[in-house]
Amino acid sequence: MCTLIIGCGFLGQRVAGRCLTAGDRVRGLVRSPASAEELSRRGIEPVVVDLDRGLPAGFTLPAGGKVFYFAPPPSQGNQDPRVANLLSTVRGQESPPRIVYLSTTGVYGDCAGAWIDETRPPAPQADRALRRWDAEQRFRAWRQAGGGELVILRVAGIYGPGRLPLERLRKGLPLIREQEAPFSNRIHVDDLVNVCTAAMQRGGDGEVYNVSDGHPSTMTDYFTRLADLAGLPRPPQIPLSEGEGSLSAGMLSYLRESRRLSNKKMLRELDIRLRYPSLHSGLPACFEPGAAAAH
Repeated sequence: MCTLIIGCGFLGQRVAGRCLTAGDRVRGLVRSPASAEELSRRGIEPVVVDLDRGLPAGFTLPAGGKVFYFAPPPSQGNQDPRVANLLSTVRGQESPPRIVYLSTTGVYGDCAGAWIDETRPPAPQADRALRRWDAEQRFRAWRQAGGGELVILRVAGIYGPGRLPLERLRKGLPLIREQEAPFSNRIHVDDLVNVCTAAMQRGGDGEVYNVSDGHPSTMTDYFTRLADLAGLPRPPQIPLSEGEGSLSAGMLSYLRESRRLSNKKMLRELDIRLRYPSLHSGLPACFEPGAAAAH
């Protein structure tokens, strides 16, 4: 079985390792020769393509195979032309594959702290969420036109060894005080790898799954726990009213949204048992000896 991973970086290389262990032939699509060399060292066949410029003529997805689409959209605008370029190139391909697309829980927009599941209508507000919503709709149109099977994962904030905001902590940048901070949701990368492979194997065609550990907290709680574990000073906390003048535009966009994600459908239909069901267990594991080297 051939597996193609489009965007074979932090998450993709971990999923690739799982697929290689299962005996799959794995190809990874990356942008740079340096990234291609890294894939080769890991036993992954590299494909160097710049999705912004389009794909080479004759490019095809693995016939009847598996495709994980992890490539992020561009950093500007409210559409994802990278997905558009891919789908326009492979339109009408015979023996269509099965695609797992990595979206974001940001497509739900601000939910005023309410618990939500997959029946919540999307209402993306930030450009970063609008780009993902655009990609979701493009993939759905591809599926409806007979392109292949599709599973969409709406993923919460990813953390794990090698993906922790330690530099922000070292800079001592402020956070909104705990009592005013909105709810946020997270998933450990090891659990996300399990969800991705389970979605490919067991996810319902056309289905959407929220991916989180099911224990929402706040960004302030996350950074405070992380600072304590890393032996760094806790960030100063400021009132929400002072945020506009003290926080980056990117951070403010997250603080304007609050929601608590139900992961019951993911657990039930994908048969997932989380290794790290909360930050309480997941963050300390990031600092265990060999945690980063394990990947």
